[in-house]
Amino acid sequence: MKLSQFKFRLPEEQIALYPHSIYREFENEDGTKETVRITRRDECKLMVLHRKSQTIDLYKRDDEGNPIEGDYLDFRNVLDYFDEGDTFIFNDTKVFPARLYGTKEKTDAKIEVFLLRELNEEMRLWDVLVEPARKIRIGNKLFFDDSGTMVAEVIDNTTSRGRTLRFLYDCPHDEFKRELFALGEAPLPHYVIDTRDNHTATAEDMEDFQCIFAKNEGAVTAPASGLHFSREMMKRMEIKGIHFAYITLHCGLGTFHNIEVEDLTKHKMDSEQMFVEKEACDIVNEAKLAGHHVCAVGTSVVKATETAVGTDGLLKAFDGWTNKFIFPPYEFGLADTMIANFYHPLSPLLMETAAFGGYELVMEAYDLAVKHGFRFGCFGDALLIVND
Repeated sequence: MKLSQFKFRLPEEQIALYPHSIYREFENEDGTKETVRITRRDECKLMVLHRKSQTIDLYKRDDEGNPIEGDYLDFRNVLDYFDEGDTFIFNDTKVFPARLYGTKEKTDAKIEVFLLRELNEEMRLWDVLVEPARKIRIGNKLFFDDSGTMVAEVIDNTTSRGRTLRFLYDCPHDEFKRELFALGEAPLPHYVIDTRDNHTATAEDMEDFQCIFAKNEGAVTAPASGLHFSREMMKRMEIKGIHFAYITLHCGLGTFHNIEVEDLTKHKMDSEQMFVEKEACDIVNEAKLAGHHVCAVGTSVVKATETAVGTDGLLKAFDGWTNKFIFPPYEFGLADTMIANFYHPLSPLLMETAAFGGYELVMEAYDLAVKHGFRFGCFGDALLIVND
């Protein structure tokens, strides 16, 4: 397929800047009133695509099964489409506070440093992106705190914006990581942070940008579809007899890079590290062999499971890297259902969703999402694709 086939008009006001929330007004002791935002992860809108019947659900239904126009499905209605024995696959990667701000020695120029991954623990080497890159050359030193204790030296150029930093911080590694991350902030996408009034991330954002089941540190962006799950909802799923399997794919920035070729077969994705343990394989394969639904929660899970699925349609243990780029047409080997968000135009995430749900049906759903005010992006609303 062609890149231009995934272009559509997305109104800026439909890009979600915060997770789905409710707002409550409280009165302080001094009589002033304060509005507080309370996150409600599982109450965002939900749209459901039925892959075989080629139909789309927007609304809740009355007792006779008729849609109640204007009463939109919310994410908690996901449970209505699954039964005991069905299995959800989650990505348990954990986002770390990857965005730091430092100053360049001598000039005091403010530099954004985005941590990608640690290259060498002993030498304190990190692969990073810097902005503005034109000001940062090999040999420059960057200072990250007022005391001057957290200092890094640029030792290599890797890409136009990429650098290798060596942190000059002599202490045990655990202490170094703790101090480094204390200086960082939530690595919200620039389409969020640049649109907000204050252009900054807060301590609350770090919690909002983390799945409640996050466990294995290494992601620089959240597996967004997992953000909708609350503890209450997962408890309800557990009571219903739905099983959980966890894989790890450390989400990188590749999905935010612009695709610069019209012919999608010529685009190369960045590699991301992933792990699939035997325990997850056993849970998923038992459900699949028994004829139960296997639901992949998010595009990162789909990418990981399609990397690790065998020719027999069963999930295999995996420890390595994947740069799989999924776009239509694509024959999926494992999951029969999928949860996604609503993604930006021309995004690889949209392309993967279209491959799973069918190009025409997914683009019809996106047209409806725009018309009905659905929210897009990592904090946006949810899309469930079922195979009926």
